[in-house]
Amino acid sequence: MTVEIVLLAAIALFVGLRLYAVLGQRTGHEQQPVTRPEAAPEREPAAAVPDVTPNATEPSGFAYEKGAAGGIRAIIAADPGFDVGRFIEGAQAAYRMILEAFWRGDREALARLTGPEVRDDFTSAIDEREAAGHVLDNRLVAIERAAIDDARLDGRVAEIEVRFDAFIAAVTRDKDGNLVAGSMTDAVPSKNVWTFERDLSSKDPNWLLVETDEAA
Repeated sequence: MTVEIVLLAAIALFVGLRLYAVLGQRTGHEQQPVTRPEAAPEREPAAAVPDVTPNATEPSGFAYEKGAAGGIRAIIAADPGFDVGRFIEGAQAAYRMILEAFWRGDREALARLTGPEVRDDFTSAIDEREAAGHVLDNRLVAIERAAIDDARLDGRVAEIEVRFDAFIAAVTRDKDGNLVAGSMTDAVPSKNVWTFERDLSSKDPNWLLVETDEAA
């Protein structure tokens, strides 16, 4: 579990948005991405969710590992409204929202976006930062790639692991604005796997971040 790599200040406009709007809900207006990992006829190439290599991406901007296909099938069977392309787009938005909420110390926003364990880790890190009189002046420079590493359904609870390869410019300042560490001109690579969870039987449409890990 890592919180140290997650450093910066955020966009309050996004925090009030419901994650379900960007984490898997079909609107009827999006471009039809490949959403179902069903077998295509032998005479045609696989047209549903194709097998992809770890570095492959689809034109719509999403990708996932071969091992995630079974879990994706199970989630779609349990929730026909689930859409892989929309989920990846939403996961990237959630990645930015959560990072920025943590960076600015917005405990209320984190409470809406994360599960209890992750929320406690973030809150402890914020408490330590504030006790030291430090302020984060960070920026998410770019998300190079976001891909589903794994997906599973346990009863009605769906979990999806998303790997994020990103670049972050991280700066820590003291209460007077003096530089303590970092640089805004040198973005550092950040590789993480975040696990999102949703109870498909719940009326709450939101996916919550329930685990964060460093990626190899």
